[in-house]
Parts: sequence; structure tokens; C-alpha cells
Amino acid sequence: MATEDLSREIILDHYQNPRNHGRLEHPTVANRGHNPLCGDEIELSVAIDEQGERIEEIAFTGRGCSISQASASMMTDVVKGKRLTEAEAAVQQFTQRMADRQPPPTDLEEELDALQGVKRYPARVKCALLPWTTLRETVEIYRRRGPAPDPSEQDVLVMDCADSP
Repeated sequence: MATEDLSREIILDHYQNPRNHGRLEHPTVANRGHNPLCGDEIELSVAIDEQGERIEEIAFTGRGCSISQASASMMTDVVKGKRLTEAEAAVQQFTQRMADRQPPPTDLEEELDALQGVKRYPARVKCALLPWTTLRETVEIYRRRGPAPDPSEQDVLVMDCADSP
């Protein structure tokens, strides 16, 4: 099977059978991202451990094109269970790979490589990046707020990244 066909199949699978789709019942922080150019929307809900270091659970809801929704599904798979610093590094790495001018890989070493073909369509790169930038902003919001001293007193912070300073 050609790489381009496999990429399409992976994206379609994540779009039709999204991983970690829905809302967490008790998230530590939630955030919405929106791409006004195409109308894609993503809402992330994230549960962070009591030490404030690890993403215990992550879920997303949203609407938009197959690229944005598949990217959200892949992103949640990648960062679930990771330390916040590892999740931030994954966001940075994915963002850099989408921004570089290197051609897409000829072999797909991981599912995220399927999104590399989107680079040929600059307007679609923003679709693929939306969940990742929303996660980056979500972690920033959480860090500015800081962990709650007692989980029973923990409030969920919901912010729309379009409203962030």
C-alpha cells in the first residue's frame, strides 16, 4: 500500500473511531480551541495527577474536518499518561515537524507521520495543529493557576483559548 493511501486510512480511522473522545467527568482543567478560518473546534478536558506533574486522563470533543479531529485523537493517545513536560515536548516536536519544509516521510514509523502529508496544503496545517496548540495553552493555563492544594477543593478551570491574553 502506498504511503499516501496508508496516511489517508490512518486519518480516516482516527476520525471515524476517535480515541479518548468525550468529556471527563471531573477534569482538572478544560480549554477550547477554535480555528476561525475554517470553523474547526476542539474542547480538551484534562485530569492532572495530585502532584501536578502527569496527565492522568485526557479527552476531547469537537467538530470540524477530519484532519483536526483525527489529529486530536492522535494527540490524546500520545500524551495520555505523560508528564506535563513530556506532553509539552511532544507539542513542540509535532509543531516543528509540521512547520519544517521537509517532505513527508516515505515510510510511516508512527501514526503521527500520517499527518505529515497535510504540509502540502498550508491551510490544512492549522487544522492539524489546532488540538496541539490547544493542549499547549491548556497546560499554560494550568501552570498559571497552579495545582489546587486539596483535590476536594479543586475547581475546573475552563477557558476558551480565543479569549486568552
